[in-house]
Amino acid sequence: MQLRYNYRVYPTPGQRQALVRAFGCARVVFNDALAVRLSAFEQQLPYPKDEELSKQLITDAKKTEERAWLGEVSAVVLQQALADLNTAYRNFFSSISGKRKGPKVSRPRFRSRRDNRQAIRFTKNARFKVLEDGSLRLPRIGDVAVRWSRDLPSEPSSVTIVKDASGRYFASFVVQTGDDETLPQVDTEVGIDLGLTSFAVSSDGKVIASPKYFRQAERRLKKAQRALSRKQKGSRNREKARLEVARAHARVADRRRDFHHKLSTRIIRENQAVYAEDLSVNGLARTRLAKSIHDSGWSSFTAMLEYKAQRHGRTFVKIGRWFPSTRLCSGCGAAGAKKPLHVRKWICPCGAVHDRDINAAKNILAAGRAERLNACGADGRLRSTEAVSSEAGTRRGAA
Repeated sequence: MQLRYNYRVYPTPGQRQALVRAFGCARVVFNDALAVRLSAFEQQLPYPKDEELSKQLITDAKKTEERAWLGEVSAVVLQQALADLNTAYRNFFSSISGKRKGPKVSRPRFRSRRDNRQAIRFTKNARFKVLEDGSLRLPRIGDVAVRWSRDLPSEPSSVTIVKDASGRYFASFVVQTGDDETLPQVDTEVGIDLGLTSFAVSSDGKVIASPKYFRQAERRLKKAQRALSRKQKGSRNREKARLEVARAHARVADRRRDFHHKLSTRIIRENQAVYAEDLSVNGLARTRLAKSIHDSGWSSFTAMLEYKAQRHGRTFVKIGRWFPSTRLCSGCGAAGAKKPLHVRKWICPCGAVHDRDINAAKNILAAGRAERLNACGADGRLRSTEAVSSEAGTRRGAA
């Protein structure tokens, strides 16, 4: 199983200038290749092959006066820019043909120097190396200081250097985990009902409060955004204000991601199987609760549950979006009428008194167990399914 390990890096001022050159050269090669392919499409010419693009836009371009500065960066960075374009086209064609699941992917677009996020990738051919002193040696850039939060499980096959909108630099290593990381089996299974007031309610009655990180930082974000809007476009003060806004948003995103990681890890460790609803977050985000829904981050949370379950030998199942988890009685199974959001408790004709969210979580658990049994093949193992990143969760108490 391939995983990414991200670490914060701290390049020196000279190394930052070298990274800026590498970002720019990779962007130019990507845009030149995209322009050639668009021109060939408009003229109804054959699709340019990778070898032709590499020779024309990298090897021959370095010999010209207009593109001689391409020789100042590692050739692997430029080749990976062409690989990124191939991946973008492959995803686009797979999307329009229906082979790719999830939302439709648009055709590749030109990259801009004003993009707040910049990235370059080094593969093994670039001969990058993690030194004994902990620094990362990158060709044409130097030895970059890395803050190691944990050890790499194996030798990385590639490393991507990313500069985010807030000006921070990260090294993202791709590693292959060959060791068996299966956790010891346990007898517990859990159904999870995601919500807003409470982030999650489990079938065993546990209620996890919603941290609401964006709401906590909203006042500071408004102040920073207001200061940005008052700065003159193109000025240095505007760039400083933009960085302040980006840092404020990065703090919110980091806290939310840390919360999701800790909670998902705990749930996977404590349960052999985890069941959750599969509802359209994009559709729910078009309501008046959009800000709170985005603040919860259900999609990223369920994505963490899925890949951690696969990594540690657990089972993760998503229940169909049309399953009436709120209306069903978890005791007798009778389906009642739709429950408005203000109805937090209700009584079934059988006499059972239900809390809206706990009842929904219990129904999700029962439906997940049934779907798990139906999905088993002759070998008795669950067939894995791919989660859709934009449809991973439901609003608390949604009928």
